[in-house]
Amino acid sequence: MYAVVGCSVCSHLWILEGRTETTACPRCGTRKRYEARKKFVETEDVDHAREVRASMLANRSGHGDAFARLDSVAELETQVADGVVSDEEYLEASGLDTDEIASAGERNPRQPARGGSKSEIVDRALAELERPTEAQIVEYAGERGVSAEYVERALEKLTRSGAVSESGGRYRPL
Repeated sequence: MYAVVGCSVCSHLWILEGRTETTACPRCGTRKRYEARKKFVETEDVDHAREVRASMLANRSGHGDAFARLDSVAELETQVADGVVSDEEYLEASGLDTDEIASAGERNPRQPARGGSKSEIVDRALAELERPTEAQIVEYAGERGVSAEYVERALEKLTRSGAVSESGGRYRPL
């Protein structure tokens, strides 16, 4: 059983399912015995209870006439569910490429598009290239958007710190 009930303190309307000993207003929290609550309708049909509550709220806000011209709440819900456009349909109708949007959503916005930070790219060049020269590392990093000046400074720091060794113009991570 469903009941449309109201709060005598804040005038909130809601639907109760079943019959409990006491009920609390979802808005203000006022607790009362079920029998003490004002029941505007009691019904076995949840859609009927929803319809009554919606009508009362419309009348309260001065839109009772407009509500009377509408289909039932259940019918409106069906129309909305049937008429919803998916995100993909909406984006395609707007002329946007949904595959491009999906791939953009998968990228980490904090990570540069070049495939890592500048230092990570230099480290990766050292790991992937076999005993590379500075020119090879500069070329590798340059293809990923890292400047030659940065690579030169990074190699110098890595060599000084002992993370990389340089011998005969070739670099090797330690």
